[in-house]
Amino acid sequence: MVVLAVIAASGGLVALLAGAYGLWRTRHITTAGEVAQALVKAVPPGAERPLLQFETGDGQVVEVVSPVPSGGMRPLAAGERARVAYDSADPREAVVLGRERRGVDRGFVVAGAAVVVLGLVLMVLAP
Repeated sequence: MVVLAVIAASGGLVALLAGAYGLWRTRHITTAGEVAQALVKAVPPGAERPLLQFETGDGQVVEVVSPVPSGGMRPLAAGERARVAYDSADPREAVVLGRERRGVDRGFVVAGAAVVVLGLVLMVLAP
């Protein structure tokens, strides 16, 4: 029982940290990053997400996989323009403004915290 509790708490901690890191990264890029207009390119064969092409402040043309899937409620369509914020130190780290995944990251934090608490309760109740 204790082994199961430790495994549950460890898995919950990983989920909690992943969600917290995602929230931190999104906040960092949207507040401290540079903003550019990106061209949404077609989804490559075998991929699930379209490509975003934009020019950085220093004139470098960057093409990254979109953090927004092509499906969903507000999909990105090929040929569309989207505002992106990107990390000037690493332009491959980009966020599509208005389509951030904060809800998913918050879900990971909440679910991870719940599993950590469950694991701790199981450890306390274990014989």
